[in-house]
Amino acid sequence: MGSRSSEGNSQEEAGPHTELYARLNVSPSASAEEIRKAFLNLSGVAHPDKHLDPELKDAATENFRQIVEAYDVLNNEEKRQIYDIYGMEGLKSGLELGPHLNKVEELKEQLEKLKRHKEQEKVLAHGPASMTLVAKLSLPSYLDGHGIIRRMQMYSEVQSHMSKRNMISVSGNFLVSGNRGDGYANVLLRHQVSPFAHVDFMATAGLRSLIGLQASCQLSNHSKATSGLTVSLGDGSVNLSNTWTRQLSETSFGDIQLVLGTESAITAGWKKKEEKTSAAGEVKFGTGYFGASAHYTHRFSENSHCRIAGNIGSALYLEIGGGRRISDSSFVRLVYNIGIEGILWRFELHRGSQKLLIPVLLSRDLDPIVATGAFMVPSSLYFLLKKFVLKPYYLRRQKQKALEKKEVSLNQIRKARDAAKKAQKLLQNVSNRKKNKEVEKDGLVITKAIYGNLRTARGTEEHLEVDDDVASLILDVTLPLNFLVTNSRLELHKGIKKSGIMGFCDPCPGEPSQLLVEYTFKGKNYKVVVDDYDLLRIPNETHRI
Repeated sequence: MGSRSSEGNSQEEAGPHTELYARLNVSPSASAEEIRKAFLNLSGVAHPDKHLDPELKDAATENFRQIVEAYDVLNNEEKRQIYDIYGMEGLKSGLELGPHLNKVEELKEQLEKLKRHKEQEKVLAHGPASMTLVAKLSLPSYLDGHGIIRRMQMYSEVQSHMSKRNMISVSGNFLVSGNRGDGYANVLLRHQVSPFAHVDFMATAGLRSLIGLQASCQLSNHSKATSGLTVSLGDGSVNLSNTWTRQLSETSFGDIQLVLGTESAITAGWKKKEEKTSAAGEVKFGTGYFGASAHYTHRFSENSHCRIAGNIGSALYLEIGGGRRISDSSFVRLVYNIGIEGILWRFELHRGSQKLLIPVLLSRDLDPIVATGAFMVPSSLYFLLKKFVLKPYYLRRQKQKALEKKEVSLNQIRKARDAAKKAQKLLQNVSNRKKNKEVEKDGLVITKAIYGNLRTARGTEEHLEVDDDVASLILDVTLPLNFLVTNSRLELHKGIKKSGIMGFCDPCPGEPSQLLVEYTFKGKNYKVVVDDYDLLRIPNETHRI
């Protein structure tokens, strides 16, 4: 009987970055001499100058490039240390260790700083732009012959980073209501004083001209303070504001804001956001104003959610609504609102940072029949639409995306298999010579080696069929394993994914792979199956059939 190897575990014990070790088939703890010997062994068969056939020459060029890349990194102590911790990403970051970074802890700290710097540069390179368009419609006004559009409002903002520490934001708001129009333009300049503090300079021109200054500081890991001063250029009035924000838990925040001046007010707020739910509440006392508001959102899935919100005080309303994602960057929402203003629907379209809001006033009176109908009709229409139109369309689109993704994956597997077959041709002559020498001395000969998803591949483990069809989920690797035999010994190292070995590829991406090996040694037959990251050391008497 063949035995199943228990010489290692699975991917959990694999090192984080081992692809370069797989290319040379050396252990992550290999010495410089072992790495040099492995490089010479592989480069001797993969050097482009050794092949005249154009197809083989191209395959040799690519494999030789990968071998040289692995050797250049693993043969350099500093590069190897960076690669072991952060992989190729760390090497491509451009970090140089220098003589003072000789400890792993120092290296990790330096790489983390560099990573944060790269992320900051990426943020600085993209200035987000946003726009909100509101078209407020009124059915009663339309029925009275006064036109259906009551108000149009547009808000737009553009941000741009002038340097690493300075950012400018330009925004504008334009409002048309009846025959009257209002608007303003605002410019904000932010200077980052330190990683924990910034200062904002603000100027607003239009219906109400203001200038202001605001400073924010991170007091601790869980608290932040903001202070501001605004001066009206019209009447010279001054407003002072102070805001304190505190992280109450991993998912919740609380804040208190105090404003002194012509618009004196105190506001206390709370926010909480979890994977499936989010909620917020606020209470505000001000000059001639009192109000409390809250909202709660529940996400049924990544594509749909419902929302309930309310406000009491100067504005009194209750709204219920729900939304659904229609693409990767867009979602729609329908909200039912009943309050002092009357009964209305609000349609919302969100796409990235762009918003289109269309509130429709249905009735100025709180008529029970209109209120019930306004709630029941769109809800019923939505569920009918969802069942007979949206869901079938969504399922068709998901199926189409799955087919497209599968086709892309199959094309990638075909390319990988073709590259593995070409690499095996490069190894063929040396592999056959090694095999013949082992046969002559009755040494180690690999008679069959299959790599891939053995559990779901075609045929049983004893009668696996290998062909060029990617659906087979397995790859014949008998030839590259015979090439790796040295002095009647073969070792595939623990913690290294076997698909990175020259002449191998991953025939079943995303699925667990195994390696089945049948071999002879001293006239006896052996068989073993190992998991992808397991150690394989043969010959081994426990594998004997």
